[in-house]
Amino acid sequence: MQFIENKTFDEIHVGDSAELTRTLTTQDIELFAVMSGDVNPAHIDEEFAKSDIFHKVIAHGMWGGALVSAVLGTELPGPGTIYLNQNLSFRRPVGLGDTVTVRVTVNGKEDAHHHVTLDCLCLNQSGETVIEGQALVIAPTEKVRRPRVTLPEVHLHERGARFRELIKATAPLAPVPTAVVHPCDALSLQGALDAGDQGIIVPILVGPRAKIEAAAEEIARSLTGIEIIDTPHSHAAADRSVALARAGKVGMLMKGKIHTDELLEPVVDGKTGLRTERRMSHVFALDVPNYPKPLLISDAAINIFPDLQAKRDIVQNAIDLGHALGLSLPKVAILSAVETVTPTIPSTVDAAALCKMAGRGQITGGLLDGPLAFDNAISKSAAETKGIVSDVAGDADILIVPDLEAGNMIAKQLIYLAGADAAGVVLGARIPIVLTSRSDGVMSRLASAAIAQLFVHRRSAEIKI
Repeated sequence: MQFIENKTFDEIHVGDSAELTRTLTTQDIELFAVMSGDVNPAHIDEEFAKSDIFHKVIAHGMWGGALVSAVLGTELPGPGTIYLNQNLSFRRPVGLGDTVTVRVTVNGKEDAHHHVTLDCLCLNQSGETVIEGQALVIAPTEKVRRPRVTLPEVHLHERGARFRELIKATAPLAPVPTAVVHPCDALSLQGALDAGDQGIIVPILVGPRAKIEAAAEEIARSLTGIEIIDTPHSHAAADRSVALARAGKVGMLMKGKIHTDELLEPVVDGKTGLRTERRMSHVFALDVPNYPKPLLISDAAINIFPDLQAKRDIVQNAIDLGHALGLSLPKVAILSAVETVTPTIPSTVDAAALCKMAGRGQITGGLLDGPLAFDNAISKSAAETKGIVSDVAGDADILIVPDLEAGNMIAKQLIYLAGADAAGVVLGARIPIVLTSRSDGVMSRLASAAIAQLFVHRRSAEIKI
């Protein structure tokens, strides 16, 4: 166990010194900004910082001051110290990657009030002074020796940041004509219009004109220049949208205020729908705060109890989406309750079979492993604890769930307990379907449309090749 111990006033002598060394990271700057509320773009906006006086992102000045306080409070004098006064002169900026050594040196004592004066100096890795000053403190008179408190781990997560990067990736791509099915509420209409403004889609609004116009009025948005196909109700809107897709007039469908079953009913029709030889499946794209990359989960919305062949298609759909999102070889974890093949747990047998199918070329473009339990699929430490040697375990890009119930619970737990942002798309039909929940916000709808757009362009490029 590590301890923290002070120096009492009687133990301190002129010339005593203590120091700490810290290298400035992006997380240091972000944590200080969150704690202080100081969002000066010189510290957190790389583009702005390049045009500023120092031409780079720099630390908040008081980040260095906080390090001085840390030395005084933990080393010299240490626990029990009371700050009275501090002056600091900022001589040079501290940039990302700079290593700062903070040193305090006793230059005077005053017995009557146990005052100690300390010179404070901060040097960078080149030995240049970045901050200097002087502190006046009341030194403790009683000895303190305590176990050093272990600080909690801090995981910074900028909500929506990964989805914004996803949307940014669509900038060079042509917008995809998209039938927006029954966008008769403010949220779904705004999502479609915003996706149009971003150049992700060309929205074609299919539904009762009066309701669509009322929703537009509610959000104060103009529908000038936007095609509206008037239908009497939501069921007719779904039928008409599928007909547009079959005629090649749209490259995507986007769910509005309509139940998923009602939207998919004409899609899966054997004669007039959009089915292919591939089983349709839904893929969640999640931005999970404590996971280092986007996480795809399938299928949590369409296939209730998929058999092996359906799971094969579910896996392939998810891999194809991973390619569209820039993953050259997506890592696919086939989930079950345990990580060993157990005949009494059918999902473990399916997982082993799917891995063998990948080895035989029946599933292509991904790296599969399974069965894997959820913990060792996404946690390297959990995988190592159980002795699992795998390129997928602890680093999965895609989670394939045993059935809809398990997938739906996993996805919603990540959304509501872990604060994950979610986007979703249905694949396996002739065209992708942007399928979001009625409770999803505009960012989720934009990200879902962006995912579908990336998929459309990826598939178009493959066909041309």
